Amino acid sequence: MFGFLKRKVREIKAPVDGQAVALESVDDEVFSQKLVGDGMAMIPVSEIFTAPIDGTITKIFSTNHAYSIKSPKDLEVMVHIGLDTVDLKGEGFERLANEGDEVKVGDVIIRADLNYIREHAKDIITPVIISEESDVKNIEKKLGIVKTGDIIMEVN
Repeated sequence: MFGFLKRKVREIKAPVDGQAVALESVDDEVFSQKLVGDGMAMIPVSEIFTAPIDGTITKIFSTNHAYSIKSPKDLEVMVHIGLDTVDLKGEGFERLANEGDEVKVGDVIIRADLNYIREHAKDIITPVIISEESDVKNIEKKLGIVKTGDIIMEVN
């Protein structure tokens, strides 16, 4: 009874093993000022980056440094591996999935050479952004050490 009063909660899972931190701590105004959307960031300790939600891969940048997945329920999440990594022109990244692929949480999308990225880019910190077009009213964020597939955000 009163099911219509329950809020619709959607979970966003960690796309990589590491530490979930506040988006405001990212040393890049585009992310820290939430100019592309709200979310969190990951300090990765694994080189395997996965789907944070079930859905369709809508975009994998040609340089393989970032990808977006859209759920059937109008939630779109972008994972941006590292800062200024577009300048690497794809070096250090291996694409393991393709645009248009249907994915489930935990499906592998990109393998990244973290040592290479540390050496050649600004930072390995990885923003996980909910696009501004998503139907989101509230985001509950969970900071701390996480494994791939652990809940890092709950949105409604």
